Amino acid sequence: MTAPYASDPQTVRGRLFAEDESQFRSPFQRDRDRIIHASAFRRLKHKTQVFIEHEGDYFRTRLTHSIEVAQVARTVSAALGLNVELTEAVALAHDLGHPPFGHTGEDALNELMAPYGGFDHNAQAIKIVTSLERHYAEWDGLNLTWETLEGIAKHNGPVGDPVPYALAQYNARHDLELGTHASAEAQVAALADDIAYNHHDLHDGLRAELFSTDELAELPVLDACFAEVDTLHPGLNYYRRRHEALRRFFGVLVEDVITNAQKTLAEVDPQSVEDVRHAGRMMVRFTNSLWDDLKVIRQFLFTRMYRAPAVIAMRKEVTQVVHDLFPLFMDKPDELPKQWRKDVAEAQTEQDLARLVADYIAGMTDRFAIQSHARLCGGKIRAKGVIDGG
Repeated sequence: MTAPYASDPQTVRGRLFAEDESQFRSPFQRDRDRIIHASAFRRLKHKTQVFIEHEGDYFRTRLTHSIEVAQVARTVSAALGLNVELTEAVALAHDLGHPPFGHTGEDALNELMAPYGGFDHNAQAIKIVTSLERHYAEWDGLNLTWETLEGIAKHNGPVGDPVPYALAQYNARHDLELGTHASAEAQVAALADDIAYNHHDLHDGLRAELFSTDELAELPVLDACFAEVDTLHPGLNYYRRRHEALRRFFGVLVEDVITNAQKTLAEVDPQSVEDVRHAGRMMVRFTNSLWDDLKVIRQFLFTRMYRAPAVIAMRKEVTQVVHDLFPLFMDKPDELPKQWRKDVAEAQTEQDLARLVADYIAGMTDRFAIQSHARLCGGKIRAKGVIDGG
């Protein structure tokens, strides 16, 4: 049953460039399909989630993370009576703007771009889907619906000042109402992101032997999950035991979000998607008690995984890759690929050139950034290990 506050594909606010809609797919289904077929989406296969992407075949990449987020988002969205296709579109697109090396690469680019307006991966996702994907004859970008663009821009909540440069540039052209909350569908996508990485970072950390199962079993929420497994399956194989516990942990997070969102929506009683946007608070979030427990788990991961000594050394190495490539392309823009030369020729200011260079570097995969660094700068790095999280 569709809720009254769900986004209705029959009443979308339209696309920046008018086009005939499909006879067989809703506008939100079309958005989802365009995102899946985008070059930037495919490149997520070789971008860091937590580990450098070629570190091991079993670790998550930014692509598999996005797929897991979409799977969780569909489940929660359906349980709340929301539009599943819009939720899935936002979930699949939420990380399109990540540069190589995850948040480490983003921090490096943001530092380098500070004189030119900074760099933000969320704003970069908007730039990708509205400009940098250049495959269609009649427009740049994917020409997504207003609702999907709003969800990508605001899924974490209203965007306050200062608005990231790339997002401000697009918003001046196509008002996404940045000061309000996004639809409930976009809010679900945001929480699905939290659920996915809180679960899979623990799983990947165990596989990498950065901490032990016994240590994990002492953490809040997880202690009860392991206890239940041990009661139901005494003497269970080591690997099966931790898998059973982690899937129970996964279920706790999903169920907490659904039941808490149902309670909040019942209290606020929104009668339209506009009521959700102007409610003044998030409709979809964890309960306070679970959020407190997750803070403990995230601190454990921060200490044992994201900021372990070997990780700090790895972060330094990949940061240097970005710090070397950016000034090189600024000084020698002719080193950019041929398809970028027209944009370089049209750049009128140093800021215009810097934005182009940032766009190019942000689009790189981990391995291409490392290869480019070796070719252009003669650099050699270990390029193996954990460098990121969340």
